[in-house]
Amino acid sequence: MNFIIALIIGMLFTSSVFLMFQKSFFKLIIGVILFGYATVFFIFTIGGVTKDAPPLLTNAPDHNQALADPLPQALSLTAIVISIGVQLFMIVLLKKVHEDVETEDLDELNSTDRIA
Repeated sequence: MNFIIALIIGMLFTSSVFLMFQKSFFKLIIGVILFGYATVFFIFTIGGVTKDAPPLLTNAPDHNQALADPLPQALSLTAIVISIGVQLFMIVLLKKVHEDVETEDLDELNSTDRIA
């Protein structure tokens, strides 16, 4: 099971980096989104999955059961918020560049430099 999860995370990171190296704005945005998903999945997996484990202590005197660690959950939520912010920033920035330059190819941006 751990090998399958590691394989899925590796495939997500690999595909996101591959898409971010492409020439299209759309592929760049999809690559950033996949990178955010891969990061959240990686942080969630590092925390370990404890099935049916309570996140908080109860009043029972015997606490031999495994407890869920709240730190990876907090880091996952933080990673989600940060990745959404980066994704929105990328979308707005690339939309503004597309309006000004009127091209979607990232290689053509080198030839559109204007000397003022």
